[in-house]
Amino acid sequence: MMVEKVLGNLKIASLNEMQQAAVAAAGKEKDVVLLAPTGSGKTLGFLLPVLSHLNAESKGVQTLILVPSRELALQIEQVFKQMGTGFKVNCCYGGHPVRTEKNNFEQPPAVLIGTPGRIAYHLRKENFDESAITTLVLDEFDKALEFGFQEDMAYIISNLKSLKQRILTSATAMDAIPDFTGVSKPINIDFLKDVKVVPDLKMKKVLTTAEDKLDTLFELICKIGEKTMLIFCNHRETVDRISDLLIDKDLAHDIFHGGMEQDERERALLKFRNGSIKILITTDLASRGLDIPEVGSIIHYQLPYTEDAFLHRNGRTARMNAKGSAYLMIADDEKYPFLKSDIETEKLTGKYDLPKDSQWQTLYIAAGKKDKINKIDIVGLLLKKGGLQKEDVGLIEVKDQSSYVAVKRKMVNKVLSALNNEKIKNKKVKIEIAM
Repeated sequence: MMVEKVLGNLKIASLNEMQQAAVAAAGKEKDVVLLAPTGSGKTLGFLLPVLSHLNAESKGVQTLILVPSRELALQIEQVFKQMGTGFKVNCCYGGHPVRTEKNNFEQPPAVLIGTPGRIAYHLRKENFDESAITTLVLDEFDKALEFGFQEDMAYIISNLKSLKQRILTSATAMDAIPDFTGVSKPINIDFLKDVKVVPDLKMKKVLTTAEDKLDTLFELICKIGEKTMLIFCNHRETVDRISDLLIDKDLAHDIFHGGMEQDERERALLKFRNGSIKILITTDLASRGLDIPEVGSIIHYQLPYTEDAFLHRNGRTARMNAKGSAYLMIADDEKYPFLKSDIETEKLTGKYDLPKDSQWQTLYIAAGKKDKINKIDIVGLLLKKGGLQKEDVGLIEVKDQSSYVAVKRKMVNKVLSALNNEKIKNKKVKIEIAM
């Protein structure tokens, strides 16, 4: 199928530089290691090569795509379906009915996407024929290792005897690729620092008065709802004043400015990164050079004094081809020469529900790298001793002397109770909700 037709079905004008490089490398029929940030378009970067290898005459599974989560499996399946190739695709993952998956194998898909645990299960039960699989994709391989899928992946790969090409993707650089992958003399494509993207940023102004500005901000937050948002202020005192308001309204949030201790600032960013909090109120300290994720909305509670600062703030959203919004709160007759005159006005009616707390909550573990603790140890503890499923565990960050892990909020009390007297690496450690 022609690339142009696929792009037309996906409503994409052209491939980005990383995708072009991935397609060109895969066309040489060598193994490929693709390093690129999450959200940069890796999925299409490997699906186009996968498509080029599919044979309409072949009746079995031809491509296997292993992923660390059900969400990613479903996302890739959706993209492949939107490509309109005519080839069958199916997903297998924990929590999905096994009977449904077995029935799907009666007319096997050309492309099979799944989590390692579930694919290994079907392989052991001989529910599908793996002998025709010629292409293997290990997507978000770094995350799959972090979640402890090595054993399942090794078992699966050892059973794939007809492989001609392996494509491995990762959002982080790796010191070495494990031998069990079978990846040999790969073409390396590294876009971790060089991805060029076109932002899709929608600006809206919110008109208010100096007296009503705090109340207007609260209405705007409620209207935006449960998306992540950065609220920028020019002064620390303003950050604290907004925080006091949200505390009174019982709205979960955190603050970030130069008057805080370093560990307080790091913890605020960490909780914002892992989704435990969706609202971060900050000064321009957070406008550049920080490791924070894609943000749904920027709110300029106070606009900065220069256009350069304004651009840096807005650069926190609409990255990696994503969409984002920037709200400009303008009181009375404030004038800013760097603003365009045709910015649309966002109207507020004041009849919005209070946003719900995030589904995630952060746990603090009093052990880290200096205690020889790693992410895999923490995942093992939470799953085996804490009674959690993989989907109950979010982002994990291991510091020198402490670790933080996002856990589904509804499971926090259960896991804290279960881990009350447990040990990591034969050492009893304190585990509690991170404040």
